[in-house]
Amino acid sequence: MSKLKNILESRKIHIGIFLIWLLHISGLIGILSGQAAWFVPKTPWNLMLMALLFIWVFPLDTIRKTALFAFICVAGVSAEWIGVHTGFLFGSYHYGENLGPKLDGIPYLIGVNWALLSFCSGCVSRNLPLPTWARILFGALLLVGLDFFMEGLAPALDFWRFQGGLPTLWNYICWFVLAILFLWGYEKLDIQGNRRFSLHLLGAQFVFFMSLYLFF
Repeated sequence: MSKLKNILESRKIHIGIFLIWLLHISGLIGILSGQAAWFVPKTPWNLMLMALLFIWVFPLDTIRKTALFAFICVAGVSAEWIGVHTGFLFGSYHYGENLGPKLDGIPYLIGVNWALLSFCSGCVSRNLPLPTWARILFGALLLVGLDFFMEGLAPALDFWRFQGGLPTLWNYICWFVLAILFLWGYEKLDIQGNRRFSLHLLGAQFVFFMSLYLFF
């Protein structure tokens, strides 16, 4: 019975990783081949599928995991609301149309994106042979690094747009501080998840946005 369970678990992970790369590489090829107008508006569907895969494979199967995931969703949306409506966090910017339906100017799915990236970053850095503070710092730098590539593409993909074109240093400072907060919670609650799946999801995001940053 235990052997069968391990086999099913392994297949679940393989299916999840396969779908991660299938969707990201398909989107990348589609956008770079001139079909951005068809592929980019499908971003919310891709994000929802990634969230479902995460819940299934990571998995999101305890009260602590679910509570932290929900907290990051709410905190992420709240931070974005403050940013969009006051400019205090991140800077002066507004969201475009390709991240799905919005509530008061904030895409519903943006909080899910914050939670997915935070959990994956936390899981990737969790088992590094480093002190807790260094793991948190490493994870936060991963997220800021990914944001750097996203920011350069966001206007062209109609995700969001900063007043004046590109974000200032303040945007990255805010990202870093929020990432520190979320990853501290990840460490404090001793969250455990599938590191292999997390590494592939985070890696696919980097490949996707870095490639578009260089070639789109």
